[in-house]
Amino acid sequence: MNESAFIERLRALATHPGARGLNDDAAVIEVGGQGLVLTHDMLVEGVHYLAQDPPETVAWKLVAVNLSDLAAKGARPLGVVLGFALAGDGAWDRAFADGLGKALSHFDTVLLGGDTVAMPAGAPRVLGLTALGLAPEGGAPSRAGAQAGDGLYVSGTIGDAGAGLALLRAGEAQPVTLIDAYRTPMPSLALGQALSPLVSAMADVSDGLLIDAQRIARASGCGIEVALEAVPLSPAFLAAPGDTPENRLFAATSGDDYRLLFTTNPADAEAIADAAAQCAVPITRIGQCIAGDGLRLSHNGAPVPLPPRLGYMHGDAPLS
Repeated sequence: MNESAFIERLRALATHPGARGLNDDAAVIEVGGQGLVLTHDMLVEGVHYLAQDPPETVAWKLVAVNLSDLAAKGARPLGVVLGFALAGDGAWDRAFADGLGKALSHFDTVLLGGDTVAMPAGAPRVLGLTALGLAPEGGAPSRAGAQAGDGLYVSGTIGDAGAGLALLRAGEAQPVTLIDAYRTPMPSLALGQALSPLVSAMADVSDGLLIDAQRIARASGCGIEVALEAVPLSPAFLAAPGDTPENRLFAATSGDDYRLLFTTNPADAEAIADAAAQCAVPITRIGQCIAGDGLRLSHNGAPVPLPPRLGYMHGDAPLS
């Protein structure tokens, strides 16, 4: 059973309205008139990070990927609960704890508790984190809500993390900006809070721009068109892999970017731009929502066939 099939089987169990039908980045429940946002993500050695990645950066990434889900809900972090696997390497564990402390301090949140287990000898590390946050007063946006005519936007740049991982897998360590994008992503918490009252749908780009755009389309019951030439690439990406249609497709499917992907009514475009400017985070319109369903891709106006792989799915080849 693959990931999609297993999640589909779980939908029958996720009957609480806060589960949002398992179609969203996080659960949102009402507690005393206040929305509480809950999300849980895991990192597995050799699947989500390289065995040689510094433990401090693994801790940072574990915090960041969960807080990125909160950012997509416009939520303010309250704290985290850690699940940690001891693998018999005390130096690694100490460095991880130090990195965890630095990440929590940077994002102004706290450790509330958790659980530790001991792994069998030689087993890969498995790390989990649950993040809790307060939803914005107007409610937490979801992947659902996009409508035909809405613009599709993304924050920051796309593809740096995928390029950084490719460099590390090839034994390279430069440029450092691409390596850092893979190892120490930055969730857009302030931007998510600023955008939440203005968007029709919002998610974070975790598994890949195209696959996460497809998820918004499915949850919203509309189609989405993505213009490949509009996908924002960083100077480091343009200087290393280079600007070709193939590399743009790589950027749009590689994942680990943790940017915000959102839709908005054209009438709110100016307010969206102002909110992003106040947060000093660039945003780029990369497409639009259309009648119908599914995902469509183009490059300079010409249709582009969708690749067989839109982004990361569990069951892909392990990292090495």
